[in-house]
Amino acid sequence: MSELYVICQNGEIDDGQARGFSLMRIESTGEPKPWNILITRKGNNFFGFENSCPHMNERLDATPGEFLDEEGNFLTCGQHGAQFDLDTGECFIGPCQGKRLPPITVIVDDGDVCITGVELAEDDGMDDSEGAPEVMITSD
Repeated sequence: MSELYVICQNGEIDDGQARGFSLMRIESTGEPKPWNILITRKGNNFFGFENSCPHMNERLDATPGEFLDEEGNFLTCGQHGAQFDLDTGECFIGPCQGKRLPPITVIVDDGDVCITGVELAEDDGMDDSEGAPEVMITSD
């Protein structure tokens, strides 16, 4: 089984909400690269996507942390208004209609919302003697 990376506790994302995270992913070249993701919740189910609109490969949240339409029903691209399903990431309105947000495998393990199937950078560039975490995860 692939390694699990804990992103947050399941209570940190309310039903019908989305939350963004900034991570460092190891690329195929071995180099770390910033990686923005978002996790959505519908009932007891959690879904993960790359925070990158398929139209222009820009972040969905023009204002950090704002992913949803005014009614809170759909993910909305703050750049051009495309709308996406919370659970499938499929665009149904906008210039990228029919495309999907790149999915991320999410697993809930004993109350922890985790991602798997990727390799995250474990070296955050800080001196370990300072008690820095091995994986740096920041919420948007």
